[in-house]
Amino acid sequence: MEEKEYALDVPVQPPQEYQSLFLPVPPEFVEEAYRKDEFVILVGPQHPGSGHMRLIVRVKGDVMTEVIPDPGYVHRAIEKLAETKLFIQNIPLVERPAIMDCANMSLGYVRAIEKAMDLEVPPRAKYIRTILAELGRIGTHLYDAGILAVFIGHTTGFMWPFGLREYICEALCRITGARVTASFIIPGGVRRDVDEKTLRFVEAVTYTLEEKLRKFERIFVKNPAVIMRLKDVGVLDKKEAIKFGVVGPFLRASGVEYDVRKVEPYEAYDEIDFDIPVADEGDAYSRFLVRVNEVQQSLNIIRRAIKDIPEGPVLSDGLIGKLKEKEKVGKNVRGYFFRLFGRLTVPAGEYTTLTEAARGTLLYTLVSDGKSTMPYRLRVVTPGWAYLRGFMEACKGERLADLQAIYGSFGYFPPEADR
Repeated sequence: MEEKEYALDVPVQPPQEYQSLFLPVPPEFVEEAYRKDEFVILVGPQHPGSGHMRLIVRVKGDVMTEVIPDPGYVHRAIEKLAETKLFIQNIPLVERPAIMDCANMSLGYVRAIEKAMDLEVPPRAKYIRTILAELGRIGTHLYDAGILAVFIGHTTGFMWPFGLREYICEALCRITGARVTASFIIPGGVRRDVDEKTLRFVEAVTYTLEEKLRKFERIFVKNPAVIMRLKDVGVLDKKEAIKFGVVGPFLRASGVEYDVRKVEPYEAYDEIDFDIPVADEGDAYSRFLVRVNEVQQSLNIIRRAIKDIPEGPVLSDGLIGKLKEKEKVGKNVRGYFFRLFGRLTVPAGEYTTLTEAARGTLLYTLVSDGKSTMPYRLRVVTPGWAYLRGFMEACKGERLADLQAIYGSFGYFPPEADR
């Protein structure tokens, strides 16, 4: 049989039925895969596999050549909604991107308001905020550990950290009255004081968690099967981590010792000594291990904060004075708390804060026209959005079977990126 000759310079077009399987994946993406004898796989956006995010994966054999995240499936327009709500009403709103880390999420926003109004937060309120922020950090890391365990098929590894999170939820409930989204941190301080009995309970929780985490280490963290699934997988070196804007524990796992709590201290972090866990390997196991070590540091911070917490008010006198100017309420200013906050305005300008949330650097930019009781503009850059590019790079050249291990090692939370 006579062999046919094909002109190599003629663009190869995949059959129409092939293209239709991947819509609305970019046609050029499919064409390139077809030309290179590769295959396109869609992972998600169903919740069990990707938490409401779609991953467009191109593979050659079973090796990933490119992974494109396609977020937006749980987008809620938080930034735009913030323009239609009072400054105080936006606190529950900004907690929604990462509800298990509600204290850190609201702290960055509240600090932007305080920066604009030049408010000094009372020392006792700073310590309470620090305790709440670290409880949120522990709860988030436990949540992410459980999801990672599910992704690599370790059911017991899922149940343990989710069970331990109940201690965190109970501590938050006793402090704030809410198990998850507390909205407890407000401009000028916190909603109310925390009594000694509650502080002693939180301290006892830290010791209980410390003991139970040792057992979790034996079951999951140091499990040989877990180490084999994560070690030397999804490596992101120091140069790449910096280049692609990776933040938080995932940046520190690649050898970069950067933590906003140390670089630009806020609340009580400049008065409490703690270490920054760092690793050099940059693989999936290091990203997990750094967060395991961060949990221990957070426990130490909470205990030290409870020990050193000063007496005094928990709401700024400067804020009370500014609010009293809006309406004559006499001495019973706290009785008119919400009515006064409804009239709160922020001086005109643009104000930015950086906060070390559980998953990394959290940026808020607040723009005010100086007249309205609502923000003119609010910009939120969450850690999840910042390290997506690093996740894409870490997947290149790895086996398809390792996709979920790499995904879980970044602790990616789709609502946080979609905000």
